Parts: sequence; structure tokens; C-alpha cells
Amino acid sequence: MRKCRDVKKRTIRGFTLIELLVVIALIASLLAILMPVLGKARSAAMRLKCASNLRQVHFAVNMYLDSYDDKFPCAEDPVSTDPFYWLWMGRGWRGLIEPYLAVTIDANNPSVLLCPWDRTDKDKYERTSYSYSMAFYHSPAQIDAMTSFTDTYSNPQPSIAQISSKVSKPAGKIIFGEWLSNHLRVDGPDGGWWCWKGRRNYLFVDGAVRFVKATKLREANDGYPDVNLTKGGIAGWDWPSPE
Repeated sequence: MRKCRDVKKRTIRGFTLIELLVVIALIASLLAILMPVLGKARSAAMRLKCASNLRQVHFAVNMYLDSYDDKFPCAEDPVSTDPFYWLWMGRGWRGLIEPYLAVTIDANNPSVLLCPWDRTDKDKYERTSYSYSMAFYHSPAQIDAMTSFTDTYSNPQPSIAQISSKVSKPAGKIIFGEWLSNHLRVDGPDGGWWCWKGRRNYLFVDGAVRFVKATKLREANDGYPDVNLTKGGIAGWDWPSPE
């Protein structure tokens, strides 16, 4: 008969409390390092999605120009009185380019008019994040006569559709942009284009989208970086600001 071999008992050893604490501390340290990086990556992705929205708006406006003898979107202000809003507001101009986006755009389906990083109450602006410069439906003389930001919503002037050939600096004139500083929060109330704080995605006439600080824009006729009231109107420029 063969003798059975001695089988040594295996001892299963677990983590000690100190080892567990060390592992937890290492994981916490890694998370502390990674979270800011992941947050920046997510923020950058949202900013790029916002820029993509504006590029689609650019394509739609180009198709609008083809349909209307190279004239930019135009309508008489205010475009609605119940509720009350103006053409330059996202709620005002969205209907003009909707036929060129192949999608119904309204408060329930804002489509490319909503920045994914815009945390504004959805009912405040009917989920529209972008505004349209008044300089494209008023003459340079009209724009230069407006010297207060209140003129953009309380002093309606006859709308005059501007022709694309009148843009003297396509790389410097903003046509659409974020109303609020969605990607760089500002201290206190965000005054939109009537504020020298924050940084926004802007669409320029040449199709470029740039993420520009308010302080880098040229001062408008109302003393703000207000691309509604660009000095010289459609013939002027918003960026870069004079040194």
C-alpha cells in the first residue's frame, strides 16, 4: 500500500487593516489627481459641442443668403409681443433659419440653439443660448446712433437687411455668439454681452468659431463688448480689440 503524502495546510492571508488603509489612501490620491483632469476634459468636450452648434448655424445662414440675394436674416423688431422678444435673441431669429436645419426648433426641441453647458432655466430664454448681431439687419448709421444697451430692446429702428458684400472684415465681425459665459463662470450676475467678464464661443462671418474673453473684444457704441452695437456696424469689427 502506498503511503499518503503529507499535505501541508495552506494558510490564506488577507489584508491587514494598515494595508487596506494604504490602498484606500492611494485610490483617494489618484482620484484627487484625475478628477480635475476629467473635469477639464468634459468641459472642453462641451465647449467643442457648443462650437459645433455654431458651425451648423453658419451653414444654415449661408443657405439663407443663397435664398435671399445675399441678404442676412431680417425682420421688424420686436418680432413677438406675446411673449415679448427681439430678433437678435435666440427666440427671435430661430424661425428664420429653421427651414435650413431640417428640424423643427422650439422650446421643447432647441436642437443646435442650446449650448450643452448652458445651465439657464429652460423657460427663461426658451432654451436658446445664442444671439444674433443687430448689425446684420440695421445700417451702420443706425447702429452708430445707438449708444446705450437699452436701445437694443427698447428703441426699435426700421430693420434694413444687410448684404454680405458689405462685411469689410469677415474674420473680425461676429455674427452669432453665446449670450452668457457658459464655459467660464463669472462672479456675480452674468450680464451677457453687457459685461466685461467671462469668455464665450463666437461665430465670425468667415465661419470661424473662437472662444474669446470679453476683455479681448473691441468696445462697442454702448461701452460694452456688445456685438449688437459694433462701431461701424456690419462694416466694423469686434475682434481683436485695438492694443
